[in-house]
Amino acid sequence: MRAKFPATVHLLFFRENQILLLRRFNTGFRDGEYSVPAGHLDGGETVRAAAVREAGEETGVRFDAKDVVFSSVMHRNEGDERVDFFVHVLKWQGEPFNAEPEKCDELRWVDVDGLPENTIPYVRKAIKNHLGGICFDEFGWECS
Repeated sequence: MRAKFPATVHLLFFRENQILLLRRFNTGFRDGEYSVPAGHLDGGETVRAAAVREAGEETGVRFDAKDVVFSSVMHRNEGDERVDFFVHVLKWQGEPFNAEPEKCDELRWVDVDGLPENTIPYVRKAIKNHLGGICFDEFGWECS
């Protein structure tokens, strides 16, 4: 059987030694925990196009697809299987704000060396991978 599972794009916005995080709210997935702006790829949509779309929907900022570079890919298994693309947004227009208050109750810049305790574990690992230059990882596949 061929794999059929969602693909997501996660956006890494950095400002000096800080990263932009949002706290999930009212979504049914990891509510109350911090993540980076992210969303599913729509059919017929490139990773870069999804990044541009999701940034606008969640943070209100705009940028050109050429201002997005690859960070890493993670093959993840946490009850369901997914492939996550992490991209680094090099530059953007506007100041990020919480554009989806029905899904996020906080958007803030956080020091990369002091991520909140309640940062989603695979997101924490992806940020560490980005800072360490690791471009591929697997998460949640530990043997019992």
